[in-house]
Amino acid sequence: MSAIVAVVIEERAAADAIRLAQARQLAQQLALPLVGPAEVGTGLVLVVTAARLELRLLAADAPGPVYVDFVGGAMGHRRKFGGGRGQLIAKAVGVKKGVIPAVVDATAGLGRDAFVLANLGCRVTMLERSPVVGALLHDGLVRASSDEEAADVIERLSLQIGDARQVLEAERQGALADVVYLDPMFPQRDKSALVKKEMRLFKALLGSDPDAPALLEAALKAARKRVVVKRPRKAAPVDGPEPGLVFEGKSTRFDVYLCPKS
Repeated sequence: MSAIVAVVIEERAAADAIRLAQARQLAQQLALPLVGPAEVGTGLVLVVTAARLELRLLAADAPGPVYVDFVGGAMGHRRKFGGGRGQLIAKAVGVKKGVIPAVVDATAGLGRDAFVLANLGCRVTMLERSPVVGALLHDGLVRASSDEEAADVIERLSLQIGDARQVLEAERQGALADVVYLDPMFPQRDKSALVKKEMRLFKALLGSDPDAPALLEAALKAARKRVVVKRPRKAAPVDGPEPGLVFEGKSTRFDVYLCPKS
């Protein structure tokens, strides 16, 4: 399934019966051993702490842990001061006065863009094919749901673990999404991208997305109004049709594919 070698439970978490039970359930779901910190040497691990679930790389030059935090840090700041409908992502998705589209985020990752859209009022279904990343997302959602300020935003987020192409195909046969949002990971030639700890750990865990063109094709069939693809500003578009609209920022670009009206 992945490069994850174990679920590690820290001593304080192991002393909590609830956290211990959660760690055991997670290890069983992922078919991984549950061990203590001293029982694993190097490699990627999921760490159950007393406060949250973390993805860590155990190595001499390892970056810090990766976890989902919808309440504090950058997400908390953006929730309060993010710029509302003036943000590029809002324009790309089509959020405007009186129009709040339903969105399927088919490449959820750590859920940051999904949270921004939910904060704008969108109902967002997050699709994530990696059970490990899905576990991080679930942990972040549970913790944020108990925060008074973030709870109403979290209520507009739902999570589904599975292959996005298969889910979109099923979606096509049922209630179509207004917007399908994609943020595929590609091999980066820019070495500065390796500086970000999320990128380093996600590359080790997931690799790139060679099926991005097929995912775009599936999204175009499933979306009712538009498909939005997030790209580095200077990167080439995903192979396929040309985008109808482009919203370009300093470092990020949103390619928008408008769907014919039925």
